[in-house]
Amino acid sequence: MSAWVQTASRNFTARHEERDEDDVAAVLDLLEDTRERIGPLFSRLPDEVTVILHASALELDLAQPFLPVVRRLTNPAARRYLAGWAGSGALHALAPRLLAERAANVEGSREMLALTPAALYVQLAVAQCNPALPPPWSPRSTVRAARWAWLLAGAAQWFSGQTGHARAAIARRLREGDRPDFPPSLRDAALLGGTVIDLVAREEGAPTAVRLACALPRGGPREALVSVFHGRAMVHTEGTWRAHLARMAGR
Repeated sequence: MSAWVQTASRNFTARHEERDEDDVAAVLDLLEDTRERIGPLFSRLPDEVTVILHASALELDLAQPFLPVVRRLTNPAARRYLAGWAGSGALHALAPRLLAERAANVEGSREMLALTPAALYVQLAVAQCNPALPPPWSPRSTVRAARWAWLLAGAAQWFSGQTGHARAAIARRLREGDRPDFPPSLRDAALLGGTVIDLVAREEGAPTAVRLACALPRGGPREALVSVFHGRAMVHTEGTWRAHLARMAGR
C-alpha cells in the first residue's frame, strides 16, 4: 500500500496515495478551471474544498456508504459513472487511474468519468447557493435530494461538461430500458438529469438553469418545469425533451 500524501492548489487540497501524485495536478487544474468557469454564474462558491482520491472502489464505498445504495437504485447504463460523492466541504472520488479503468469501450465514457471531480464540485456549488439541497446530508435533505435528483445530478453533469460526452450512455439507456419518466426518476437521474438542464440552457440560457437549481419552488418538480418554460404545458415540454433526448442519443 502506498503512503498517503497531500497536494494543494489555490482553493483545493487533495489527499491521495503517493503513487497517484502524477495525476493529482490534472485533477486540481480541472477543479480550479471549473471554479473559475462557473464563478460568474453561481452567487456563492465553496472555499477550501478537500478532495479525497480513493485507491479502490471498495475504499470509496466504505467511506461513503450512501454511494453503493444509490448505485443499486440507478439504471445499469449509468452505474459506472457513480464514481464519487460530495460531502460537506469535501469531494470523494476514485483516483484518476481507476476512473480510466472504469470506463466502457464507447465514445465519451472515459471523458465523463474524468470529469467526476468537476461534477461533484458543481454539486457543492449548488448546495452552497441552495441550502435545501445536500450536502450536508440529513434525513430531510436526503429525502429532498431523492425528489429532486434529476435537478441536483443534472446541474452537476451539465455545468461540469459531462452531458456533452453522454451520447453513447444515453443511447444504451434508451435501447435497453423502459421509457424514462419526465422529469427523470431517481433511477435515471444520474444519466438523464443533465439532458433536462441542457434543454433549459438551450431554450432559456445557462443563468436560468442556475436559478432553477438554486431556488426550489414549493410546488415540486413539475411546477418548476412549467415555470422555467413560462407556463408551457408539461405535455409539450415532455415531448420537446424526448425529441431532444433522441437527438442526443443520435437516433
